[in-house]
Amino acid sequence: VQLQASGGGLVQAGGSLRLACVVSGRTLYWTSTGWFRQAPGKEREFVATVQWNGRAPYYLDSVKGRFTISRDNAQNTVYLQMNDLKPEDTAVYYCAVDRQNLLSSQSTDYDYWGQGTKVTVSS
Repeated sequence: VQLQASGGGLVQAGGSLRLACVVSGRTLYWTSTGWFRQAPGKEREFVATVQWNGRAPYYLDSVKGRFTISRDNAQNTVYLQMNDLKPEDTAVYYCAVDRQNLLSSQSTDYDYWGQGTKVTVSS
């Protein structure tokens, strides 16, 4: 199973980016998918997750109302739309797949991980 994340880049504060994560090697049906991030010198933290059917999205409090997680199971792709970006959103963003559809914020519950895409927000 491979996860390929893309869409990161450099953006000014207040701008937007859309991250995509293409999964190959298994279907996304009946899995939950999540996004995590890791800023320099900090631990990896949960950002968002969504159930296999696209329902019940769950977000880190600091990104609620600004980020939207979505998925296209037919295309085996997960998205993270990020609006009103802030310098504190700067991090490497990772997508992940949980085979048990736990809708978890714990990284240990995820079975497969992408390589990460870097997001830099300038002030």
